Amino acid sequence: MGQRIRLLAVGKLKEPFFRKAADHYAAKIAAMSRFDLAEIKDASKIRDPADRARAEGASLLGRLAAKDTLLLLDERGEEFTSREWAALLQKLFEDPAGDPCFVLGGPFGVGPEARAKAARVISLGRMTMPHELARVALLEQIYRALTILAGSPYHHD
Repeated sequence: MGQRIRLLAVGKLKEPFFRKAADHYAAKIAAMSRFDLAEIKDASKIRDPADRARAEGASLLGRLAAKDTLLLLDERGEEFTSREWAALLQKLFEDPAGDPCFVLGGPFGVGPEARAKAARVISLGRMTMPHELARVALLEQIYRALTILAGSPYHHD
């Protein structure tokens, strides 16, 4: 495909099984697209959740490239079927002005400043999940969308 996909995330994956799963899907994505994952340090020393979210959001915004189209992951965002998700990714690939950049904030989100910069706010579902699991689920869904676009038999519907 050759399209560029970025993922900016708060914090490192601590559990080995989450790291292994994330690495698995990241490698699969990288085999189909130019893929870049960047982690920013969490602001865990900041006690107030709103202040922490704002600080982490500012750090994430500071890592955006000029061509990045910010797609914020949030449980209150839009939900998609797998085929709708693939169609969204295709539409983003077709936009010469931007590259999709998925942003996964910390446990308290990213703050209103970063949220306001998002081109889209996307949800993996209405249920709350651990940050580490959300990253693995997002990577799997990006890979699934790429396989749908490529006509691969990975996705069955």
